[in-house]
Amino acid sequence: MNHSEFSDRHFATRERLSEVIRGIAALSEETGTVLEHLLSGAGERMDLESPCLMVVAGEANADTPCFIHGLVGQDLCLGNTSQKPARLHWYRHGREIHNDTRSSNLEICERPVDFLRRFSLVDVPSAQVGSQIQLDATTRLLPCADLIFMVFPAANPWGAATWNAIATFPPETLEKTVLVLQQSNPCESSDLKVITGHVADLAMKRIGRVLPLFVVSGKLASEAKRTIPLAVEPYQASGYFELERFIGQRICESQDRQQTLKTWYERAASATRLVDDQIESQSRALSNHGRFLDTIEREIDDIREDFIARLPLHLAGVAEVFQLETIGIAKVLRRRLGVIPTIYRLFAGDRTGVVIESLLIERLQAAVDVVAENDGAEVVLHCRRHRQALDARVRETMGIDLKNADPLDEVLDTSKIHFKQHLAGAARHGVHDLRVRRELEKQIRRRNSELQSFVIAVLISTAAGGITGALGVAWLPFACCGLAAVLGLVCIVKAYGTRRAIEREFQSRLFDACDEFATMLRSDYSEALRRVCQDYASSLSEVRSHLFREKHALAPRLKRWKELFLTLKAVEQDL
Repeated sequence: MNHSEFSDRHFATRERLSEVIRGIAALSEETGTVLEHLLSGAGERMDLESPCLMVVAGEANADTPCFIHGLVGQDLCLGNTSQKPARLHWYRHGREIHNDTRSSNLEICERPVDFLRRFSLVDVPSAQVGSQIQLDATTRLLPCADLIFMVFPAANPWGAATWNAIATFPPETLEKTVLVLQQSNPCESSDLKVITGHVADLAMKRIGRVLPLFVVSGKLASEAKRTIPLAVEPYQASGYFELERFIGQRICESQDRQQTLKTWYERAASATRLVDDQIESQSRALSNHGRFLDTIEREIDDIREDFIARLPLHLAGVAEVFQLETIGIAKVLRRRLGVIPTIYRLFAGDRTGVVIESLLIERLQAAVDVVAENDGAEVVLHCRRHRQALDARVRETMGIDLKNADPLDEVLDTSKIHFKQHLAGAARHGVHDLRVRRELEKQIRRRNSELQSFVIAVLISTAAGGITGALGVAWLPFACCGLAAVLGLVCIVKAYGTRRAIEREFQSRLFDACDEFATMLRSDYSEALRRVCQDYASSLSEVRSHLFREKHALAPRLKRWKELFLTLKAVEQDL
């Protein structure tokens, strides 16, 4: 054990325990765990986290600064000369060298020295032993000290002022008092055993007990500790090896400090269990919130399924409209396929297929729009009602408030418009997919081609009759005109016959396609409903975001808790 190692185990345990307590305190704030009854504020933990306090006092020629330098391993103290005010110097750790005079009797000296992280030192001015300054230190400071070193010069340890001061110590202060014989050179005195014996006798006479006594050389210890690596032989010869081992035993292994560690360990263990219970509770709550969100999504799916289940009734109405419109459009087709309109279109061009298809799309879209308008308004109404009931449920289950409903109204209104547009497009594409126009135009082209042949033949026959009549042929003009009349009559009969056939075929094909159209419309209706419900579900993104954030925050908390728990287990092993 050397100056950098003594009591390392105790302080390492203490620092780990403090780290656990700070970590648990921070984790308790994040998780909302109430630990005020276990882990109080920083002021309450001073007995655990504060450095050990050692007070050094002695005779004027005992060179207490040299003794302190031997403990620390480097120059630390201000020289107590007559030119400097006589006051207590309290040395503690700081980021930089800084002196702060608190009163005429006290000066705080901060030093960036690692030793002071664990031990604070108070140097009582040598010239003031037994004075009012020392009296103040005795009544106010010494009761708080972990150890009190009374330093004497090895050549003359009989200073009356110091012994008179020791004699005033109460029993509890004497328990922490250590006598130190400071010698500038370990070889300067050959009768140290005799001197230490006399000091022990004097202690029995003055205070009724023998106090721990060490003979040390601060100068030799300081020089040994400045050497890298540590000069072991000079260090052991300085007497500081035994002194520092004693410090480790009395301060770090004392019953009071061990009890303090055990007390705070028990508090930390209890706090860790409470935080674990809270994290477990939050984990269960998040699982419940996840199931709650799944329930909401199933409810939205149920809204969609309810409307899909009602679709056959709506499609029955659409099918009825489809059939009625088929009859009406067939009549329009009949009129367009009349003899005179047909002969006119033989020369002007026939767009009957385009007109009939457009008319069918227009009338079916009108019927589908009625269904889309009614169902779109109703599904939006269901979503709004569901949201109104959901606000209170989310607040009760997850403890959050959903945002204002205005954005939801905008989303649902837009979804309603998209729903109608989707079904309108579905009706249009459904008619296209039935290939009504293609089949109809194929038949009309075939009919027009046949009729066109007859018309041409009639015209040729008529022209031939006119030519032969002009040439004065007796019977041929009548034959040509008769042929033209016969061909014209056949053309008219053919026109009427093909018109009825095309009309019947058109009407029959549309009747047969009614079920196919309803099936296509059902698929598009379901898709349109899915989009509306999806838009509504997207308005609940804040619930999903809240759940995601909570899950994202819980994972590192649980990881930190496990790390703190393992550190606490290591502390338990040390204790």
